[in-house]
Amino acid sequence: MFLLNPPEVRTLETFTSLPQRYRQPQRSVWGDANQGGRESDSFLEGPVFDDAGNLYVSDIPFGRVFRIDPKGEWDLVAQWDGEPNGMKFISAAELLVTDYRNGLMLVNVLSGELRPFLTRRNTESFKGVNDLILDSQGNLYFTDQGQTGLHDPTGRVYRLTPAGRLDLLLSNIPSPNGIVLSPDERFLFVAVTRGNCVWRMPVLADGSVSKAGQFFTSYGPSGPDGLAMDESGSLLVANPGLAYIWVLNPRAEPVQVLCGTPGHSLTNLAFGGADRKTLYATDATSGDVLRIAMDMPGMKLHQRL
Repeated sequence: MFLLNPPEVRTLETFTSLPQRYRQPQRSVWGDANQGGRESDSFLEGPVFDDAGNLYVSDIPFGRVFRIDPKGEWDLVAQWDGEPNGMKFISAAELLVTDYRNGLMLVNVLSGELRPFLTRRNTESFKGVNDLILDSQGNLYFTDQGQTGLHDPTGRVYRLTPAGRLDLLLSNIPSPNGIVLSPDERFLFVAVTRGNCVWRMPVLADGSVSKAGQFFTSYGPSGPDGLAMDESGSLLVANPGLAYIWVLNPRAEPVQVLCGTPGHSLTNLAFGGADRKTLYATDATSGDVLRIAMDMPGMKLHQRL
């Protein structure tokens, strides 16, 4: 990679940590398959804010969703026999959750009630859904990652319309993970974890995609995971294997590298605060939520489907 200007290197600070009352290190089925069988007390993912400034995070191996208030205090919102990952609000009270085990699920954050939203496609189970994004028209884009990789490049990206039509947009991705749209919604970005890169593709007028290309190439033991977009069109990429967040300009040039603790996994990220100028990231290794002030606000997320 050739850069005319080296990126600014900054360090994330700890905002809050999973309280001890929620930590009971143990093995899990998910951890056996994805973490080498190590014991853990959590694996945080899916950060997203509600309108009141509360941050919600998922805990994959133990099927939990937590709410963190602006002071950093934690509450358990829901827990079920699932593996929740990415989350987005579709209304003020309902979180749409990509559950690796169960498909798309809805969680009412006021009552903790859980119900299925989309569990299968034409009676066929998903490989293992991972992350999601809504556009301004209520279309839902989500990734179906499963255990795909360079050995099995069959990961998928779907588009679900408000009318309920489910379109398969891509079916050849080696581990599709985070997903986000450009500010004008003309381009779709997908983190390709096992390919250690980010794909970019135009979204056509009929909702299909074309000319998918490799926008950014990373390196290291585990590639891009969660994605976020700011209002200037800069793409932010959580890179677990490096404990970095890449801040990329529209030419995919790193302008900033935001650093977590070396050896830890920064899995996903979200903009919060009253002006959406504070970036928050989940550190799944330690059960921490990190943060850093940014100059540009993050894109406002859409809620309706």
